[in-house]
Amino acid sequence: MGDTTGVGIGAGPEAGPLGYQHASGAAWVVEARGELDLDTLPPLEAALSQAAASHHIVILDAAGVTFADSTCLTVLLRVRQLADLRVARPSPQLARLLALTGADRVVTVHPDLATATSQT
Repeated sequence: MGDTTGVGIGAGPEAGPLGYQHASGAAWVVEARGELDLDTLPPLEAALSQAAASHHIVILDAAGVTFADSTCLTVLLRVRQLADLRVARPSPQLARLLALTGADRVVTVHPDLATATSQT
């Protein structure tokens, strides 16, 4: 049986908010999925912080995010202070949160991974 999980994944595809992680040029991409709130964010926050410690550009692939609250927003803004944080493919829920709070003026939002990685 082959390993189908990405770096940082626990017990399978529904193990939490953290999906695949990988290098993409000079950037490090972290995939988020599911609900991002106080109870579920610690693994994602740790992955983003670790990526920011070793990469100038960190890309959050947020296509699979189904819910994001103010705790998620706080994490994103904190990581933005450490690295060039880019949000790629934000779900409608996350895009709305970023737009309503004005965070989309601080964190760059891209429609796809290719655009987020090409602007280095």
